Amino acid sequence: MQLLSLFNFLTLNEWSVLLMFAVFIVMLFRGVPVAYALVGVSLVFIVLGEFVLDPNRKYINEFIEFDRTGITYTKLFANGSRFFGGIINNPVLVALPMFIFMGLMLDQSGVAQRMMKAMQVLFGALKGGLALSVMLIGIILAASTGVIGASVVLLGVMGIPTMMAQNYSKPIATGTIAASGTLGILIPPSIMLVIMSDQLAISLGDLFMGALFPGLLLGVLYIVFLIVYGLVNPKAMPVPENRPPVDMTIIKETALSVMPPMALILLVLGSIFFGFATPTEASGLGAMGATILAFLNRKLNMTVFKDVMRQTLNTSGYIVGIFIAANFFAFILRRFGGDEIIEHLVLSSFDDKYLVVLFILFIIFLLGFLLDWIEITLIIMPLMLPVVLALDIPVDGFGVVDNPSIVWFAILVAVTLQTSFLTPPVGFALFYLKGVCPPDITLGHIYRGVIPFVLLQLTGLGIVFAFPSIVTWLPAIAYGN
Repeated sequence: MQLLSLFNFLTLNEWSVLLMFAVFIVMLFRGVPVAYALVGVSLVFIVLGEFVLDPNRKYINEFIEFDRTGITYTKLFANGSRFFGGIINNPVLVALPMFIFMGLMLDQSGVAQRMMKAMQVLFGALKGGLALSVMLIGIILAASTGVIGASVVLLGVMGIPTMMAQNYSKPIATGTIAASGTLGILIPPSIMLVIMSDQLAISLGDLFMGALFPGLLLGVLYIVFLIVYGLVNPKAMPVPENRPPVDMTIIKETALSVMPPMALILLVLGSIFFGFATPTEASGLGAMGATILAFLNRKLNMTVFKDVMRQTLNTSGYIVGIFIAANFFAFILRRFGGDEIIEHLVLSSFDDKYLVVLFILFIIFLLGFLLDWIEITLIIMPLMLPVVLALDIPVDGFGVVDNPSIVWFAILVAVTLQTSFLTPPVGFALFYLKGVCPPDITLGHIYRGVIPFVLLQLTGLGIVFAFPSIVTWLPAIAYGN
């Protein structure tokens, strides 16, 4: 490994690239909002590069203009059309607010509450039956929402009181809810995949189809773990003493409760799979379908509609704000030659191309402890794209999937970023869940509860890494017809 020796030969501009990242991390730890930190660091390094690091103005002079009064940013802000136009005029990103609206409206529709009541009775006789109910609902919600915060809060509000009343272990209860609620960031329709599609310039349909089996694989691993844990440690997930018998009425009620979200999944993913709609068009169908479900369940009114619209606006605005700031940061970084520097550092770290990919995933896993998935996706993914292209890893696209190695790499990163929701100190699922837990459930209980699920996520990552066809087979079937 030659990585450490490279630092002895870094130029001043190369050190400035590393310093940009270091200053950005420090600002985050100081509590500076992410968008402000990204823009602030970029502006500081523009000035630093012009006056100190690059006296020949090799990079900076192309977009900063000087006059007698000092710096003017005429050329710099002429690039505004590049930032805003790349977002506003991007048809892929139109799907972002639609999928957010769909998830929020589905959470308001009462579908999940009905499923929880039916599945509690259906699986009540099993050891860990309540945990299995929560996990299955989490998988179904993941395939029909894609909004993490709302899913974790909803499952926490529904599941925690019942689990505590049934004397469940606090770590296993909280870990189950946190892990199941975060599946929506991977199982399509996922807003993270929408952003990855834009950043990597690959088909959103390929990403949606490619992420389906890895997402379901994680769900299966979670379910197997809960079943085994319930057999090995039945005191942690006891069976209720007074439980109603399972009959055809219960089975029918469960089936009826599952049908609406499954219909929504079929509407969104089925329309993409069978070629009836593009992912952007399918997002509109999903938003309409979730609204219809809320209306049929008599949960739709003007208050609910306004609340969902307001939350959609806030979430979309937050993501787009970081999107613009991260693009600005990456733009300045590239002006210092940051993309070439990072590509050289990563490619020189190991001789084996697969070890290089594992090294990238390890860095992303570590960054997940410190950064949100949005910053990692917007800043790191574009920088890693030329690295993966240079590796030229042979991944079978079955003659149909465009850039199969990039699709495979994107899903590997998506599975890795699953862990960022469950790893402290910035694991958002942990804090969403803590906000709806009773006072006697501490962050310590939650931290201990998510450890086995993080290990299962890494196990799933290893399986997808070893068998790339898990990612590429379904897109090939979907678009090969």
